[in-house]
Amino acid sequence: MADEDLISVDYEIFGRVQGVFFRKYTQAEGKKLGLVGWVQNTPAGTVQGQLQGPRKKVKEMQEWLRSTGSPKSQITKAEFKNEKEVDSLEHSSFNVVK
Repeated sequence: MADEDLISVDYEIFGRVQGVFFRKYTQAEGKKLGLVGWVQNTPAGTVQGQLQGPRKKVKEMQEWLRSTGSPKSQITKAEFKNEKEVDSLEHSSFNVVK
């Protein structure tokens, strides 16, 4: 599995992650890493979304979601699932979904 392989992974982040600009920072970090995907708040108080891009960059983003987040966020848990290789990116940019 090469670092350049394109992968897609779904994520859900738990903790104090709503109302602390988490989505905006996630979007900015994703764009900085050259990833595409989306991020949104859930009714359950978590933040969820999807990441797509080169494996190495997706792994960097997963680490950021697990340990960094936005300055005032408190992340208690990060879950990643449905990781798979993709032939091409299914999103054109990194969007905040309302």
